[in-house]
Amino acid sequence: MNRIIGLLVALLLCDVAIAQEKKLVRPRINGIGRVTIYVRNHAAAMDFYSKKLDYYSSSQIPCERPPHFCFGNWLQILDVVSPSSPEEGHFLGEIDFRTPHLEAMHRYLQSQNVKVSEIMKIERNAAHYELDYFNTTDPDGHLIGFVNVVSGCVICDRGDPTVGSDWEILHAGFVVRDRAAEEHFYKDILGFRPYWHGGMKDGQDDWVSLQVPNGTDWIEFMVNVSPDADHHTLGVMNHIALGTFDIHATQKLLIANGWKPTEEPQMGRDGKWQLNLYDPDDTRIEFMEYKPVRKPCCSEFTGPHPDHN
Repeated sequence: MNRIIGLLVALLLCDVAIAQEKKLVRPRINGIGRVTIYVRNHAAAMDFYSKKLDYYSSSQIPCERPPHFCFGNWLQILDVVSPSSPEEGHFLGEIDFRTPHLEAMHRYLQSQNVKVSEIMKIERNAAHYELDYFNTTDPDGHLIGFVNVVSGCVICDRGDPTVGSDWEILHAGFVVRDRAAEEHFYKDILGFRPYWHGGMKDGQDDWVSLQVPNGTDWIEFMVNVSPDADHHTLGVMNHIALGTFDIHATQKLLIANGWKPTEEPQMGRDGKWQLNLYDPDDTRIEFMEYKPVRKPCCSEFTGPHPDHN
């Protein structure tokens, strides 16, 4: 009898453990940690990102392997890569999000039946830098990842950030074909929150913004994009946005750095000033002010506005 009772207790404990595993709490997602952009010409891209954008670059920033070069700080890395043959129209690559509990995030996604890679460790002793990381794909096939900086002193001597040296990645936008599936994944599984949505015309959504659960960075679904969109259009849609307090001061800085304007600052439909640039492969780099200065079209903001890190 005792043996039977013991067996029943063991089975009950097993069932409880399985139930707990299925109810794992999603760890925090604090913001965008790394974005990869593919380029065809290393020298031309380096001139654009390092000189014209005056993006802070350092040989200490840990790139996984040549021909990578990186910009940013230990919170956010822009990884610019020149592969032998980037996929046409898909020059915006992987988007990685910061989480302080990487192993728990790994277990959580597995409990949600999301296929994930193994956890990898990136170490750069010279930079006193250690990064844990894994990736997966969303329902539309976009490669995304999760990173946790275990320790880091990537830019130890940068001092106070100056305008033009410490750009913050506010959001990454990408073409979405199946909005319902994408919203289920990012909202229901990852916990992203609605921030704003709107379009070129009132009553039409061309852009859907979802903020990370525990921060103010966001992703932007670019919907209603033709399946036959050309390279330039896809470069406009698949983009990143960098934050600035003053779009007109940023424009003057860029011109002083040798950028030749192709567009002027404009008021976005979300009520924020913005300025669009394009790298040598037509990937749009959008500068955006942190806060709106007028009422947005289409919908109200439903989340906090970003501020400089």
